[in-house]
Amino acid sequence: MLQQKVKVAKLTDLEPLIGKKVYVGETPIALFLTEDGDIKAIHNVCPHQQGPLSEGTVSEHYVFCPLHDQKIDLNTGEVQAPDEGCVATYPVEVVDGDIYICLP
Repeated sequence: MLQQKVKVAKLTDLEPLIGKKVYVGETPIALFLTEDGDIKAIHNVCPHQQGPLSEGTVSEHYVFCPLHDQKIDLNTGEVQAPDEGCVATYPVEVVDGDIYICLP
C-alpha cells in the first residue's frame, strides 16, 4: 500500500523537548524532537479529556498531558498504567530539512 507524505514543518521549526502543533487536513498532530534527536508525531488530543499534547512536558520518549499528567508513549501512542487509552502515531521522514508525516 502506498503512503501519502505530507510536509508539515521544517526541522528548524522544532526545539528539543518542546511540542509543535501542526495539521494534516483537519487532523491535529503534535510533533516532538526528543532528547535522542528523534522526531515523533502523534495525534494531538489526549484520550482522557482532549488535552493538547503538544503543550505537554516531554521526558525521554514520553509526553505528559498538560491537563491531568497522563503519560503517553511517543513510540506507540499508548497511555501508561494505571491509566488507559491510546492515541494514533504517525511515521515521520525528514528530507532536506523538511518534515513529512506519512499517512496510509
